[in-house]
Amino acid sequence: MKVRIYVEGGGDHNEALQTRCRKGFADFFRKAGFTGRMPPVVACGSRNNAYDSFCTAVANAGPNQFPLLLVDSEAPVSEQPWKHLKNRDKWDRPANAADDQAHLMVQCMESWFLADREHLARFFGQGFNENSLPGNENIEEIPKKTVFSSLKMATRETKTKGEYGKGQHSFAILGGLDPAKVRAASKHAADLLETLNKKCGS
Repeated sequence: MKVRIYVEGGGDHNEALQTRCRKGFADFFRKAGFTGRMPPVVACGSRNNAYDSFCTAVANAGPNQFPLLLVDSEAPVSEQPWKHLKNRDKWDRPANAADDQAHLMVQCMESWFLADREHLARFFGQGFNENSLPGNENIEEIPKKTVFSSLKMATRETKTKGEYGKGQHSFAILGGLDPAKVRAASKHAADLLETLNKKCGS
């Protein structure tokens, strides 16, 4: 099965940022055990562009092709991903798309960072204040606004990297995360990795 992931991120018409996006996800998936069967990542920029690109890919997919949509949930999730996306974004599931072709980063990609605080501390170095991060171990319950504000608070006194910036730091952090910690802390991340494991072969 040829899997291709259409992911929200990388900015629109920003080749350098899109390259960092692809590398960040590739590094994460490699550490998750996908070396030799790596699913290509398409950095689509906005979530709407990711959905549109995914829909086009589904419409043109052959029998051995498996396009996969990966976007931020932007909110708490209490239902199947396609239902969440229908209710929040008014997105319809393409006629030929299966339940497991839509996956969510709950509530945003940066939520995954909170699963590996040791990596955050190493990445930002001197001045990083872990106590500014939310205490809730269920990272999917933490509001997106809180995730971003806490990252900024935790990093504002760091000496070399400086205050967290999405384009500046996000994909470098992503690539260094421990996938086992992310899987354990996020049900939807675990679902994504399980689907990839099934579809990408051994």
